[in-house]
Amino acid sequence: MASSAHRSMASALLFLNLIIYVVVAIIAGWAINYSIDESKNSLEGVSPPVRLFPIYFPIGNLATGFFVIFALLAGVVGISTSLTGLSDVKEGSPANMMSAASSALVAWTLTLLAMGLACKEISVSWRPASLRTLEAFTIVQAATQLLCAISLHAGAHAVILETPIGGRV
Repeated sequence: MASSAHRSMASALLFLNLIIYVVVAIIAGWAINYSIDESKNSLEGVSPPVRLFPIYFPIGNLATGFFVIFALLAGVVGISTSLTGLSDVKEGSPANMMSAASSALVAWTLTLLAMGLACKEISVSWRPASLRTLEAFTIVQAATQLLCAISLHAGAHAVILETPIGGRV
């Protein structure tokens, strides 16, 4: 059946996204931890720049704070979306497939926001290798999450078409 092909593709993309979101969350979490640890050393004897966050980011540029926070947010939401999406796809009912598809769309919009900030950070100035890695993973994640959301919507549509009226799968 067509829905089983969509479900297997969606499951594979959800698993891939889970792995990438975990990597994004780990790198963004490291960047925040590094900034918290190094803020005290970086600001000794220097007046800090305009504070947009309670954390001063000694790595990167002025867009780093926004980017790292939104990358961590997208990573955490993406991890939860991927985990619940895997269980929803395994269940396979139309309601579960639509739930997975809508949560994938929410995770994609957050990832797009983080990707936009990554592009802004790239255009501002030089960054260390750890931030360039986070930017690359975020940009790739935006594309794979879009494919996952499309696959989930197609799978949900196929399951709805295969479900008899008033019946269960």
